[in-house]
Amino acid sequence: MSRLAAGIFALGIAIGCTGLASCGSDSGSAMMGTSTDRGTLVYDPPFRIASLNAADFGSQLGATAAGKSLLAVAGAPACGVDFYHVEYNTVGGAGEKTTASGALLVPTGAATGCSGPRPIVLYAHAIQTDKTANLADITNTSNREGALIAAVFAAHGYIVVAPNYAGYDTSSLPYHPFLNGDQQSKDMIDALAAARTALPQVSSAATSDGGKLFVTGYSQGGYVAMATHKALQAAGMPVTAAAPMSGPYALEAFGDAIFFGNVNLGSTVFADMVATSYQRSYSNLYSSPGQVFEPAYASSAEGLLPSATPLNTLFATGKLPQTALFNSTTPVTGNPNLDAALAVPANPLFALGFGPSNLITNNYRVSYALDALANPDGAVPTPKAGVPVSAAPQNALRQDLKTNDLRSWIPKSPLLLCGGDQDPTVFFNVNTGTMQAFWSALPAGLVTVLDVNGTVNPASPFAPVQVGFQTALAGLLASGGQTAVVQNYHVTVAPFCTVAARGFFGQF
Repeated sequence: MSRLAAGIFALGIAIGCTGLASCGSDSGSAMMGTSTDRGTLVYDPPFRIASLNAADFGSQLGATAAGKSLLAVAGAPACGVDFYHVEYNTVGGAGEKTTASGALLVPTGAATGCSGPRPIVLYAHAIQTDKTANLADITNTSNREGALIAAVFAAHGYIVVAPNYAGYDTSSLPYHPFLNGDQQSKDMIDALAAARTALPQVSSAATSDGGKLFVTGYSQGGYVAMATHKALQAAGMPVTAAAPMSGPYALEAFGDAIFFGNVNLGSTVFADMVATSYQRSYSNLYSSPGQVFEPAYASSAEGLLPSATPLNTLFATGKLPQTALFNSTTPVTGNPNLDAALAVPANPLFALGFGPSNLITNNYRVSYALDALANPDGAVPTPKAGVPVSAAPQNALRQDLKTNDLRSWIPKSPLLLCGGDQDPTVFFNVNTGTMQAFWSALPAGLVTVLDVNGTVNPASPFAPVQVGFQTALAGLLASGGQTAVVQNYHVTVAPFCTVAARGFFGQF
């Protein structure tokens, strides 16, 4: 695993219909469903975008340097893969009926473990700012995560169900319920129900649901995977094992850390999407966007993301600041300790989150911070026994973060938490570390924590993953210095944790 490149998520592969087994609906005349009940298919059977045998898929990946790197991490495909686009009925953040779409990736082929009863991986994707994103479209060179999950899971015998989420692709919802645990878990469960309905009717029906269900996802998807595991467990729907990866699970603690100056990379994007999601879901953040956002952004911030306009264009045209979440002029509250806590931090990474053309007003930041002081989270800034959420936050955003914080359940089936402890985008200690502390009294072996950047134990089954990640990180450092490491750390973790998840699932 020494020849690994860091830029797996820079992968671009284009797979056209020419020379493939088939493209298009299995029946040639898909019927529109009449039901709008959750989990029912909008079109039946689903549209097949592409069909690749194992050799073709491996050849397509091997045609680029980035694809070769992915093969080095995931291993050569053992199975072919059929790529289906599934549309289904679900609900939005306020419970409104809507539609969503996703990918159904079905392993095929005569090799052992490629057909017959196979396990299902329910996969939640990382944050997307592109409203047109579609994990099923393997012909789109920007579909990096679709290629990753096909190579890691489907090409190794797992049926993959991967929602695009409500608010993306063909979904009729005009916004995305970002980090709304209740809605996003319903979306995932509805996608699973629709995929199970579709599976016996597709041309690759020789591959069937074997009864084992694994749940995983990365970044935003790590959060969604854990929320889905929680919801499935509450509904009495068995989960064989789960592997949330690099997710913002402890949302209240994470929000408090950010508002007190530990600003993460990508903060302006996340803040815009959280504000839209919670305002549309709960209608409690503000009566006017100017109560939260600076005048330059107040008129356009709500509903800005996801967008069909490229993110860099939104930055360049002044629709959203690239890094400045907070104002670089420290607010004066009259409380010297609070003023010091709100000052621009010395840490250069966190300091990137401050500037003159900032997104969040000083007044709103102060109101949030005052509530965090009066009603502190149990993990940030000083961990307390049991790392509990605040008993009674008064700030509306903190209330919503508490509602969606995942310190609210206990897993009953095995769970792997994977990430990297220097992640500048989703802080490992604040999120994975907090969940580990919250579950510290659980029986040994129920929750496994993997830091791909940690000390390598040669006896650990995850040692090759850690060695591979750390080799990739060293390559980034050598080619681009510390700046390249910081900018690419979060995406570099993804393929290694995904392979770790596959190894973890293989135990069950």
